[in-house]
Formats: sequence, structure tokens, C-alpha cells
Amino acid sequence: MKLLIKNGRVVDPTNHINDIRDILIEDTKIYQVTKDIKEKADKVIDATNKLIMPGIVDIHVHLREPGREDKETIETGTKAALKGGVTSILAMPNTQPAIDCVENVKLLKNIIKKTACANVFICAAITKERLGKEITDIVKLKKEGALAISDDGASVDSDQVFLEALKQAKKQNILVICHSEDKSLSGKGVVNLGIISTRLGLRGISRESEYKRVQRDIQLAEKAGTHIHIAHVSCQESVELIAQAKKKGVQVSAETAPHYFSFSEEVLLGYDTNFKVNPPLRTKDDIDSIKHGLKSGIIDAIASDHAPHTVNEKDVEFERAEFGTIGLETELAACITELVEPGLLDWSDLVRKLSADPAKILGIDKGSLAKGKDADIIIVDPKAQWQVREADLVSKSKNSAFMGKKLKGIVEYTILGGKVAHNK
Repeated sequence: MKLLIKNGRVVDPTNHINDIRDILIEDTKIYQVTKDIKEKADKVIDATNKLIMPGIVDIHVHLREPGREDKETIETGTKAALKGGVTSILAMPNTQPAIDCVENVKLLKNIIKKTACANVFICAAITKERLGKEITDIVKLKKEGALAISDDGASVDSDQVFLEALKQAKKQNILVICHSEDKSLSGKGVVNLGIISTRLGLRGISRESEYKRVQRDIQLAEKAGTHIHIAHVSCQESVELIAQAKKKGVQVSAETAPHYFSFSEEVLLGYDTNFKVNPPLRTKDDIDSIKHGLKSGIIDAIASDHAPHTVNEKDVEFERAEFGTIGLETELAACITELVEPGLLDWSDLVRKLSADPAKILGIDKGSLAKGKDADIIIVDPKAQWQVREADLVSKSKNSAFMGKKLKGIVEYTILGGKVAHNK
């Protein structure tokens, strides 16, 4: 099977390409990337005035299966991913049961094999049941195929336990992803602590609950001499600490999510629970800091932190609502709208943040359009505008912070392993 993509602007920073090229795919692999390919193909896609990019590698996704299939499943989540141009996903371990042992990794692998529509990689837990007490068998989890470990949704509070986990992770060469939150400081807060929380009459989550834990996680990573990845960075102090650590030579990478550079805490004045996320939306100054972090390279990656919840969990009083927003279908368009259109990032920068660098952090051979690589490719109309509407969302849950917002950039084709997996 040969697939030929013609006349599109290929954006592939890994191979220093940002130019009009054709791409020839044979079976599952990229066979040729050059100008004016004459070879005959079974299918030809005209990508004139479109962008051709590597498929997005999203390293922070909650697919909820096993255990909460009422919110999302591997099948529905990966279908939503394809619509948003995401071809590879790292599934977080805060499922029911948690992915904290070989048996549960096998269970998840079996579901992925049967139902996944995109590439799904597995993140296992750092501690049993994600309780922060007893370290999982990292050796066996890695052997069974886990690419990373995280207690995401919770931080490992004990310095001793976390340091030991980091040392074991270093021996196994497995990535540690940190949910940096000190629950003794965030407590029962639901929004950013400040003027807005006071106006809303809601309990606040202090900035310290994030950045103090970021500081601790970095210090322990330096002590262990291992790489850590800081998830969902939301505040200025965290960006500054990560910058200092990188300058010092500590092996640290970081991600943020589109809602942290698209919305400030002021959107919460309408009490819309779709904006209730953890960490919370912060101030306009924090947004500026996140954007600076992305532009300067302090923040390496953008991930959706796709967190689906049912109507019953979101359409309740603000304090009782679950934290989280879905994001697989909107992340690329949000990045184009908020980062590329205003000139903060160029297209090559964006591909680095969404594909090339996440793949590098995770240690997978994705995020490139070089000859011989997997043909995971997206074709994007960068100028097409659309409005986020519940009826159009593929995700099983509809709790989008971007609901009703007009965004730029539509994924016209998602090609996975050489086959068209989604087209508009």
C-alpha cells in the first residue's frame, strides 16, 4: 500500500525541514520526503496550503480504563485523540485499580491491544495504590512494558520513599513524572488562592503547594542523579525553579497544558466547573510566565492532561465538582490560537513542544518524519476556524474548558502507521 501526500508544507524540526515537500509512505513507514515525487500511489492526498507534521505525542492523558469506563475508555479516548491529531498517548496510572503491578499492566495491555485506535504507552504507579507508602516493583513494571512511573493525581509525600524510588528508576532507566503538589498546603482548596477566590467565596489553593513541591522534587532528583519530569506547570515560581535547575545541570524536563496559557483565574467568576482543574488556573502574570517558559525552552512540552468526568461529577456545586478538563481534541488548535497566531512560537517550535520533545522525554522513536520512521502524520489546515461544541466532541465526557471558544486549526487527516485513521 502506497500513500502519497503532495504539495504540503512539511514542518519537521528534528530533520530541519520547514518547506513545501511531498511524502511517500509505503505500508507503515515513511519512504521518501522530497519535492515533486512522481511515483504512483494507491492514494494521493493534496495538501496544498496545509501543514504536514509528525503526529502529536501526548505524554499526559487519563483514559480512565480500567475502572471508570463511564468517563472514558481506551477506544473513545484514542478516537478523540485521532480527531485532535494525537497519534501517541502516555496513559496515566490513576485508574481503578491503579496500574501498580504486573497483573494490572497486563490487563491494560490487553485492553489496548483489543480496542486502541492510536498508539498507547503505559505509565505505571510509583507506589502501591498511589498512596505514597510502598514502592512498586519498578523492575517488573519496566520489564512488562511500562515506559514511565508516576503517582499522578498525588505526590509522594515522603522524601525517603521518593528518593529511593528515584534511585531505583535511575537503575532501570525509567522516566519519573512528578505531580508536584503538597496536599498539606493545598488542603481542600478548589481555586487559586487570591483575590478571585475571595470574591467567589471559595477555598484557595496556594502557589506554594505547587512550587515548594517542585523545589523538593528537583532537589531529590539532583541527589539521586536521575531525570525527573514535572507535570502540568501552572505558576511563575515553578518556571523559575525549573530554569535554575536546568542552568545548574539537573536532569529536569517539564510540561504545561493548554488551559494554563489560555485562561486566567478570572474565567472562574462564572462558577463554570469546566474551569476547575488541578493545579488551578492562576493569574495573568502566571500565564505570561508559562508563555515565556515555552518560548525560552524552560518548559519542554505541551500535554493535554486530558481528564474526562461525567456530567454528574461536573454539573454540581463548585466545591463538590471533580478537578479536570478534557483536552485531546482541542490541544493543537489551542496552541495554534494562543501561541502561534500571536507569534510567540513558530511552527517548528510548536512541533518540538507537541511531538519531537515529548517523544525524546519518553524515549520513543516518534515525532519525526525521516525516511524509515513510522508514518504517524497529521495534515492541518492552520487557518480554518471552528467553535468547540459539545455535539462535535468525540470524547465520552464533554467537560471541556474550551467549550464555546473559537479556535484556529483543524486536523484534516490523521495518518497512523501509514493508514488514514481520521479525516475531516
